[in-house]
Amino acid sequence: MRGNLKQSLQFVDRLMQKGLVPNAFTYSILLEAAYKEKGVDEAMRLLDDIIAKGGNPNLVSYNVILTGLCKEDRVEEAIQLFRDLPAKGFNPNVVSYNILLRSLCYEARWEEANELLAEMVGDERAPSIVTYNILIGSLAVHGRTDQALEILEDLFRDGQFKPDAASYNPILCRLCKERKVDAVVKCLDQMILRNCSPNEGTYNAIAVLCEEGMVQEAFSIIQSLRSKQDSSFHDFYRTVVSSLCRKGNTYPAFQLLYEMTSCGFTPDSYTYSSLIRGLCLERMLGAAIDVLRVMEENGYGPDVDNFNALCLGCANAREQTCLWRYSR
Repeated sequence: MRGNLKQSLQFVDRLMQKGLVPNAFTYSILLEAAYKEKGVDEAMRLLDDIIAKGGNPNLVSYNVILTGLCKEDRVEEAIQLFRDLPAKGFNPNVVSYNILLRSLCYEARWEEANELLAEMVGDERAPSIVTYNILIGSLAVHGRTDQALEILEDLFRDGQFKPDAASYNPILCRLCKERKVDAVVKCLDQMILRNCSPNEGTYNAIAVLCEEGMVQEAFSIIQSLRSKQDSSFHDFYRTVVSSLCRKGNTYPAFQLLYEMTSCGFTPDSYTYSSLIRGLCLERMLGAAIDVLRVMEENGYGPDVDNFNALCLGCANAREQTCLWRYSR
């Protein structure tokens, strides 16, 4: 619907003229499209218009407005709307609380966040694992990993919620950023001990070590994970290499690839395409072509995905002559 808000509203008007009344789900879709396309002020005007025409938006509709206000950093207005919800006939639910909590934590307004958290009692607004992941992630982003780990410990002891990879990944990312390798290993061991499987976000966090120049340490951690987990060897490495290349960090990606191949890892098409895209991103087009040539020399024929990566990279760099160089 995004990009076609005007047409969507006209269509809804025609339906109403025919006696068909949109439901709250329809309104929520329209409101979300409005704030994404034209901003939250437009969404609020639309909400007022819906009410004026006799529509009955529900709490989901107001949660959409709360989200829009928070995404535009208008947290005070979001708080006011949140407090006004009971007067409008709605009691905030856990989603409403999580929306506000995320913004308060992002702005490091910890006291207000704790006050809001203390209000979250009852069936409809009791904290969820999403609530705790918001707290953990925000604390980690602000460098308060000890507090984030304490929340994880509390969750494990209480047994009400089982922390998942999304709970651990922000902590791992911060620890990697701070180059605290021993703490990273300890955190990963805790994950595995508690039957929490690492996911792509976990490998992306480990890739931060490579960005910090600690490629061998990252490689050692990945090898250790491989011995403790039932996951594919290729999945570990290609995810980390891909993450580095997406950010334009191809040098540490090549360093890691060297360590990998020394231990018997054979890069697959996906890994090669990631390297090519990363090199193109850094405008190292000649080196990207060299990757294709190395593939051919090693008997690994480039496939259509590899060529697509090179073509797209050259096109984005507005440099077509490189393609002719390779085709000679």
